[in-house]
Amino acid sequence: MEADEFTGNAPELRGTFDEDAELYERARPRYPPSLVEELGRVIGAAPGVRVLEIAPGTGKLTVDLARFGCAITAVELGPSLAAVARRQLAGFPAVDVVTADFEEWELPSEPFDAVVCATAFHWLDPALRVTGPARALRPGGLLAVVTTHHVAGGTEDFFAEVQECYERWDPATPPGLRQTPESGLAPDTAEFTASPHFTDVTVHGHAQEITYSTGAYLDVLLTYSNHRALPEPARNGLLADIRELIDTRYDGVVTKRYWHELITAVRVAE
Repeated sequence: MEADEFTGNAPELRGTFDEDAELYERARPRYPPSLVEELGRVIGAAPGVRVLEIAPGTGKLTVDLARFGCAITAVELGPSLAAVARRQLAGFPAVDVVTADFEEWELPSEPFDAVVCATAFHWLDPALRVTGPARALRPGGLLAVVTTHHVAGGTEDFFAEVQECYERWDPATPPGLRQTPESGLAPDTAEFTASPHFTDVTVHGHAQEITYSTGAYLDVLLTYSNHRALPEPARNGLLADIRELIDTRYDGVVTKRYWHELITAVRVAE
């Protein structure tokens, strides 16, 4: 099921995003302005504020943060994604995109004021994804994690009907799966509240609905690791069925609802 892209994927799939960085940049949506504004406010975004961004991809959020004037170090595992991010951020001299695995990257001697990770935290090693940012932050600095969920809303009939396509082509699809409304989601903050390195954990949600043409929607699906991991015949069959469903029953247009949670935590002094 397409919605599962954002949570719980096998770590070995995280390299799939680098396979077509240009498609990722073209197809993936930006974050809603309300989330960007809140993030800028809570980290005190301004010239001179030092931000570490983990797994920026092609810079979807980085560009928005850079407009605040922050000094950003963005550490991206995929060389192709990093190359696109450098192009997108070429007009921001205070941004440095580093090609490296954050879990192995050597931290600079000066700590950061904020560490940001958007729709990628679940790909990091659970043993390191809280302690790593803690080591990178100054006392009082802020960890900000954005999670993304596909929730009930938009063209709801389509997302119910499309499950037959997934059940036909992907045997891992649970039968009768349906989207959950954002009101039914429980924020997953246990790692942060249990950590001795952080306090003042908060969560704020931001919704956005995006309308896609058939082609644009299929492009989005091709940026998801669980779709890319399907055997080619199954992937092609799935996409062909989805194309036919959108074109014949929904006039070539569907709307998808996203729910983004901004989870923040303050680094304690030790």
